[in-house]
Amino acid sequence: MKQIQNYINGQLVAPVAGQHIDNYNPATGEVYSLIPDSDEQDVERAAQAAQAAFPAWSKTPAEKRGRILMHIADLIDQHLDCLAEAESVDNGKPLKLARTVDIPRASSNMRFYGTAIQHFASEAHYMEGTEAINYTVRHPHGVAGCISPWNLPLYLFTWKIAPALAAGNCVVAKPSEVTPMTAYLLSELCIEAGLPAGVLNIVHGYGHKVGAAIVAHSEVPVISFTGGTKTGRAIAATAAPMFKKLSLELGGKNPNIIFADCDFNNALHTSIHSSFANQGQICLCGSRIFIELPLYETFRDAFVEKVKALTVGDPLEEGTKQGAVVSEQHMQKVLSYIELAKQEGGTILTGGHQVQVEGRCTKGWFIAPTVIEGLPYNCRTNTEEIFGPVVTLTPFDTEEEVIQYANCTDYGLSATIWTHNLQRAHRVAHQVHSGIIWINTWLLRDLRTPFGGMRNSGVGREGGFEALRFFTEPQNVCVKL
Repeated sequence: MKQIQNYINGQLVAPVAGQHIDNYNPATGEVYSLIPDSDEQDVERAAQAAQAAFPAWSKTPAEKRGRILMHIADLIDQHLDCLAEAESVDNGKPLKLARTVDIPRASSNMRFYGTAIQHFASEAHYMEGTEAINYTVRHPHGVAGCISPWNLPLYLFTWKIAPALAAGNCVVAKPSEVTPMTAYLLSELCIEAGLPAGVLNIVHGYGHKVGAAIVAHSEVPVISFTGGTKTGRAIAATAAPMFKKLSLELGGKNPNIIFADCDFNNALHTSIHSSFANQGQICLCGSRIFIELPLYETFRDAFVEKVKALTVGDPLEEGTKQGAVVSEQHMQKVLSYIELAKQEGGTILTGGHQVQVEGRCTKGWFIAPTVIEGLPYNCRTNTEEIFGPVVTLTPFDTEEEVIQYANCTDYGLSATIWTHNLQRAHRVAHQVHSGIIWINTWLLRDLRTPFGGMRNSGVGREGGFEALRFFTEPQNVCVKL
């Protein structure tokens, strides 16, 4: 059985305590590899390695740092099939999704920041009448702590480490213990690419041990975390008294608003994707679909028909549209929310149950894509993050009404608006409390733009130069001429 290793100071090493955690294949429900059960000793070794590597790495020209990141991106491309299969096996998502979305995006993240750092400019201000000039320089912080989630493992892992490394920081990173395999494979590619020892350190293990140790470490002044709101709150409670710089990309309960004048076929097709991509395990999924009353029944019936046609099956088979959810614990959580929806008066239009897949996946963790109607807009099912293949349908009558519905949760990550009325599109977009608004599309991402949410969906922004600003400290220098 394969044993994953930590990547510390340029080497693959076993955890100090010699303990390991079972790693499950969600599609089969079986243990297929072992993860280091690391602790604060491993984090300390990683932090020391990062500190030792920082002086040289921070002084390495940006162009050279960028070339190394580009080399890693090339290696990701070369190992696309291997990485995609590893992601599918580790996470339960369809192989096609990993091959066309997750792994190519990981490569794009490294490539984007490998070039962006060469165009990252600072400001200068001439003070008229005083014969003085101010200029701003941006210094890397030192050691950055990067903690990534299980839903898009390599995609979001590289989304954090790429800007941190490009900006001249060294990194102590923790991938999710639920889906660690592609981060481990990335460490092998980093060795092949010639990344200097200690610049990137990957410590595997539980959040309450490894993640907590990274957050609490006195020599890790900046923390970037993506995951649940509850965990983000705990991280902030530790980091804030230490005056650490924080980026928290947290949960979402995103509205998908469909007006009657929409492009029906486009809205229908995209809403299927935005509801159930990666089994609904994407923080940007539109789990609350609000449909203008004149279109409600037509859209509902067509939507349910298409959902029923989604193939739930072995993630490695070509025709599979819905794979396994990430763990048995998560499956039980999602199923409990379906039961809650029934208690709250909802009607299950399709799905609502566990699926047993034949063949090698008979013990896997599969849930039928589920559509529910008849719920109050402000019930728990409609306001709490489920993070699974479950969506609700709710009719609305007026623009003011649907804005109230959209804004009724504590979250504010993303929203989608479908309409041909340009004035309405802008008007509604500015009133919905979400950090990202898509109009007549979904998940169309430009890596140059800021990414993040409002309220309980997080603090700070990732993406583009926002990430490079986060991973650097501005310093103003005033020179009297």
